[in-house]
Amino acid sequence: MNSRFFVFSLAAIAAAASAPSLADVKTGVDAWTAGDYASAIKQWEGPAARGDADAQFNLAQAYKWGRGVKQDLKKAELLYGKAAALGHMRASDEYGLLMFDRGERAMALPYVQTAANRGDPRAQYLLSIAHFNGDLVAKDWVRAYALMSLARTAGLPQASSGLQQMDGFIPLTQRQQAVALSQQISADTEATRNRQLASSDLGVSAPPPSAVRPAAPVRPVVTPVRPPQVAVNQPSIETAVAAAERVAAGSTPNTAGADYARPAAKTPPPAPRQVAVAVAPPAAVKSPVSAAPRSAVAAAPSGAWRLQFGAFGVAANADALWAKLKSRPEVAGHPRVNVAVGAVTKLQAGGYSEEAARAACSKLAAAGFACVAVKN
Repeated sequence: MNSRFFVFSLAAIAAAASAPSLADVKTGVDAWTAGDYASAIKQWEGPAARGDADAQFNLAQAYKWGRGVKQDLKKAELLYGKAAALGHMRASDEYGLLMFDRGERAMALPYVQTAANRGDPRAQYLLSIAHFNGDLVAKDWVRAYALMSLARTAGLPQASSGLQQMDGFIPLTQRQQAVALSQQISADTEATRNRQLASSDLGVSAPPPSAVRPAAPVRPVVTPVRPPQVAVNQPSIETAVAAAERVAAGSTPNTAGADYARPAAKTPPPAPRQVAVAVAPPAAVKSPVSAAPRSAVAAAPSGAWRLQFGAFGVAANADALWAKLKSRPEVAGHPRVNVAVGAVTKLQAGGYSEEAARAACSKLAAAGFACVAVKN
């Protein structure tokens, strides 16, 4: 998946005392733009080590995508965490998404909520699934459908599949209510964005929402002038950091973002039972897990877990999808299972362990098939 960084120009000029560090960051951006990634890395390493949030974010992006350095998601996450702890909004968004992807969902949730409130469609997608399942947040199908609709409108491919599955379970009246709620959420998001952009004139870094599957070449964020931050009404990075620290029993984003940086006594919180979603490059995100009753028609020969591919009101559509799936190595040898739920039928493949089911779904999602691991 291609990615891109956002470049912002600031009207303010750096103070003389900070000029050397700012010059290093800007020089690195110029080198990056020219395609000289190695030189850009060298320019950013010094300021990043001295606590410059923009340099830390730029380095994190380089490590995330493997530009000028070997790809290293752990190091990227640690750098995102350091920048997030300093109030860097874009770093906070990326930090939460990486944490969520590797299973630290309870600690990632405050960051995901903050990003969703700024209009990040990836975060809206994840929060939609959480509300749909009632995992980590209150079960709220109206809000879940509204957030998924906004993510689809923003162009997130996985959101279309998510809405199709929700259509099979969420009553029409609640879907109609979601239309009005999505309009309100959109208005609130715009107001939040406007406040943050206005604050940037006073020195608060406030980049726009994260891009969805951008195709442009990567370009780093550079916000070299960082006067003391001005308070911005909800949501705030400080709130997300504080909430995540509570979940992590006092661990800060500087150490909680990577396994090798976390104190040995810390253990990650268990992953929620139903939210089976990944947001990591490339963004292969799984579809929502149905909270509807499960009444299996056929039992799996071994293993209590299954792969679920969707809910269908037309049997021929389920047959067509199974014809594409049954010969894939992740599915071959596993029996088809039809689960009747009202007027729809959920298409599943049975006979997996939990680990095997999640691994198979990850590969299928990367190949473009909606899939979620569910327990029989």
